Amino acid sequence: MTLTADPRTGNRPAPALLDFDDTGPPPLQPTRLPAVHVLVGAGFLLVAATVSILVGPAGLPAGAVLAEVVGRIPLVHLHSGLSATGVVVVWQFRMPRMVLGCLVGAMLAIAGASYQGAFSNPLADPYLLGVASGAGLGATLVVVGAPFIGQIPSGLLPVAAFAGAVLAVAATFALGRSRASERSAASLLLAGVAVAAFFTAVQTFLLQQSSPGQLTTVYSWILGGLATAGWSQVELVLPYVGVATLVLLACRRLLDVMSVGDEEAASVGVRAQRVRIVVIVAATLGTAAAVSVSGLIGFVGIIVPHTIRLLAGPSYRRILPLSVLFGAGFLVLADLLARTVLSPAEIPLGVVTAFLGAPFFLVVLRQARRVG
Repeated sequence: MTLTADPRTGNRPAPALLDFDDTGPPPLQPTRLPAVHVLVGAGFLLVAATVSILVGPAGLPAGAVLAEVVGRIPLVHLHSGLSATGVVVVWQFRMPRMVLGCLVGAMLAIAGASYQGAFSNPLADPYLLGVASGAGLGATLVVVGAPFIGQIPSGLLPVAAFAGAVLAVAATFALGRSRASERSAASLLLAGVAVAAFFTAVQTFLLQQSSPGQLTTVYSWILGGLATAGWSQVELVLPYVGVATLVLLACRRLLDVMSVGDEEAASVGVRAQRVRIVVIVAATLGTAAAVSVSGLIGFVGIIVPHTIRLLAGPSYRRILPLSVLFGAGFLVLADLLARTVLSPAEIPLGVVTAFLGAPFFLVVLRQARRVG
């Protein structure tokens, strides 16, 4: 792309994003988020949330549950007829589980889409920089150390998982720093693999020294799930997920600019390396908070963004907002499957998303090889 100075002023105009020659990167088509996409996403989330609240092993009448929920809306007066136990089931079990599923699903989906934009890698995932291994090691340290500190204090497990995830990402950044911006993304990816391998090795060593009961606790957390969801977990994760989501949404236009290449982004005043760091930090902190209360739930950051990309196009101005809506709805429905398919037993939520995500990942990998 060649820029010529204005003969009258001597100033070189800023390059237009659509003005690429045939040998340059593909043209960027700025697009707005159509209202119909927002309505579809909101409708999908509403249906998923409603079904999640109405269905459960307690066998409560769906009409009575719906009346109980709608009756709590201001100026709406409905009598559900539910017993005191039924009201507790709705508001202390089903409702916080649904809300937490929305928060975790939305965070994992938008984090996956943001990683894919920051690294220009369709296979990027929220656990890319060692989040999963760090969180797993933090949780393992608490469980294995329980005999030395007595009973595990309530809330210590998610805090330890969050701290481990942040520590792993900090180590990845320390190892993956590169002065050459064109190598920085690849360096971070390789550093993330190395840090994840090291943290996993330490976790495996600790598990070998642990008791069978401790092994069960750790592996139950690693497999992921929302069975113990409560309002306290929602309050714990909400600030992190909220701030991280707002930051990532604010960067969606910049990710679109970066999709044409770092050099082209720099030519229009976008510092790709700085944007990449902001996106990675926000996505990682949000993901660390999410997995600290839900355990390790994989493939959400692969399935949701790629599905949206197929339906709504490649613009991150569309992908990121829709990832919030569809990611929340997807995980709520996956959790519904986890707790109803083998009711009254539960399938670990991470197993359900793996069953759905592994074939999807293979399809994305095949497409990426064709493009490459």
